[in-house]
Amino acid sequence: QVQLVESGGGSAQAGGSLRLSCAASGPFYGSRCVGWFRQPPGKTRERVATIDRYGQSNYADSVKGRFAISQLNDENIVYLQMSGLETEDTGMYFCAGDDTGTCKEFRYWGRGTQVTVSS
Repeated sequence: QVQLVESGGGSAQAGGSLRLSCAASGPFYGSRCVGWFRQPPGKTRERVATIDRYGQSNYADSVKGRFAISQLNDENIVYLQMSGLETEDTGMYFCAGDDTGTCKEFRYWGRGTQVTVSS
């Protein structure tokens, strides 16, 4: 079965950068989509960015121009490069997988990695 593990979280100053990684222990078959989600304490989970197997990506309006999602060829790794960090970016970040390729049916989830942005 597919397992996802996030890494790269930590603390950063406002205006700084962090890069998160999502590693899959088992590859998706056929079409797939990987997404990054985040959930600040006490708030609703938000979709941050998604990327399909062809590299097509989508972003939440709140992170456009600041975050970039990418993937390595021939490796089960997806990155989320975060720059221009704001305190509002603080939260638990989750990597999720969709093996339907629609980017709407995420059923595989990692345990999360904490991101804390201070002013």
